[in-house]
Amino acid sequence: MTATMYNAEELMGFFPLFDKELADFLAEIGEVRTFQEGEIMMKTGQFFKSSMLIVRGKVKLYREGEDGNEFFMYFLESGSACALSMICATRNQASGIMAVAVEETEVIMIPIQYMDKLMTTYKSWYYFVLETYRSRFEELLVVIDNIAFKNMDERLEWYLKQQAAKLGRQLHLTHQQIANDLNSSREVISRLLKKMEKNQRLHLHRNHIEWIA
Repeated sequence: MTATMYNAEELMGFFPLFDKELADFLAEIGEVRTFQEGEIMMKTGQFFKSSMLIVRGKVKLYREGEDGNEFFMYFLESGSACALSMICATRNQASGIMAVAVEETEVIMIPIQYMDKLMTTYKSWYYFVLETYRSRFEELLVVIDNIAFKNMDERLEWYLKQQAAKLGRQLHLTHQQIANDLNSSREVISRLLKKMEKNQRLHLHRNHIEWIA
């Protein structure tokens, strides 16, 4: 679903690094699109016709394995951009990840034919891209640290803290969803959640998990 494009002042409010000249240009070439909760915004293997800037909402990014399993990587929120869509759009490469809207999410689509011009003409876009790459790289380092150096109960606690920070303490996640995000089994996750409840880190309810740590 598409909506009316924002003006330059509104864009600068969402993206403070943008200067007026850049915001004017993006207001001219960009297109606003809305994704509904649960809608897939980006598929593994997809080629990009546009790069995405997140105006509002939240997006979960996943890495998919060859067997179809998914592993949760990080969130994208208002004021951020998908670094991978920038890279893939510029180099005409297929996506290596999947993106899903956690809630109704509005994005600005920037057609790929403008990527080179944006980098060479607008310094504020150049710095925005660098900051986007830096932020995503730091988030990936955290993910790698959790996979390489922590056991599953530590990874689960890190995951729930992330979810609670982004979505609130009432987490409407099933044990199977968590297992999918962590590339584990439902039985393992259920056992660890009960252990965490016993240690007063959370409360397990019928339809949600209440994070209290």
